[in-house]
Amino acid sequence: MIFFLAALIITVSGLVIWTRIMTSEIEARYPAIGEMIDVGGYALHAVHVPAPAGADLPPLVFIHGASGNLRDQMTPFRAPLEGRAEMLFVDRPGHGWSERGGAENRTPDGQAAAIARAMQGKGISRAIIVGHSFGGAIAASFALEHPEMTAGLVFLAPATHPWPGGVSWYYDLASLPLIGPLFTHTLALPAGLTRLESGSTCVFAPNPKPEDYVSATAPALVLRPQAFHHNAVDVTNLKPYVTKASRRYSEIKTPTVIVTGDSDGVVLAHIHSEGLARDIEGAELVWIRNLGHKPDHITTDLAIRAIEKVAGLDADLPAAARQTETRLAGDNAQCPGEVSSAG
Repeated sequence: MIFFLAALIITVSGLVIWTRIMTSEIEARYPAIGEMIDVGGYALHAVHVPAPAGADLPPLVFIHGASGNLRDQMTPFRAPLEGRAEMLFVDRPGHGWSERGGAENRTPDGQAAAIARAMQGKGISRAIIVGHSFGGAIAASFALEHPEMTAGLVFLAPATHPWPGGVSWYYDLASLPLIGPLFTHTLALPAGLTRLESGSTCVFAPNPKPEDYVSATAPALVLRPQAFHHNAVDVTNLKPYVTKASRRYSEIKTPTVIVTGDSDGVVLAHIHSEGLARDIEGAELVWIRNLGHKPDHITTDLAIRAIEKVAGLDADLPAAARQTETRLAGDNAQCPGEVSSAG
């Protein structure tokens, strides 16, 4: 018995030390690339692209999903939109390099308020809010709580409504008060590193994952103990939050476009995307055949057309959607495992 306990203590201690070492390596590989914006007692990390002369689009604010950081949205959108709009790419509270803040940031409304203060800190009074996956719930909350700052909404494969079932077991485990920290400081990081490539493949399926996706967007940052815990809390709190918040979506009165795929294996598009189209008067739902959970990366051009439509520019979304479907028709990338049902 004593030998077993000693072996257990040595193993746990070794995993804690290894996790600290790997955390330092991950942070050195993916350093902060933006600025820290004070949002009232804590700071959000963001990349601000100033307004260009002759911009034809209003300011744009991009909100990433679960397990992500600002690089996930900046990678596909910054280059094609630079010169057309002021942009703000934000690490959500407790993600990437942003500080977590208080208990209010355990739910999307608190995070939306933090992002609103970050906008104000950069002199952005009103913007089109672009939310992917979990970021969709925050975008909806932003429109509800800060309508005067919302010029429009673009939802990309959003997670916004209650769904049947729960979330993956590791989210439930990591969010627990005592067992959670033990898990995040020992097993979560080594297990997560083995799943970065395959897990990302599942998120993209049936569309092929870009070869440089993991290195370009730094999903490894979420494997750090504190970030993993915050991500787990966010995901486990999402369903009870949207169960209540979705009842208010009919209050949203802003131009809205929803881009979603019929092959999304992460969120149930017929619940979330169709729910938004039903609840927000005048919202335009753009269905794409054979599109998975990453319209931000796979159908970037279409997402930009959606931004243009919300901004009041001439954009034929049905025609763009048909062209996109033709391009994606042959995609058949396979998922080697299962992923969470709450993006």
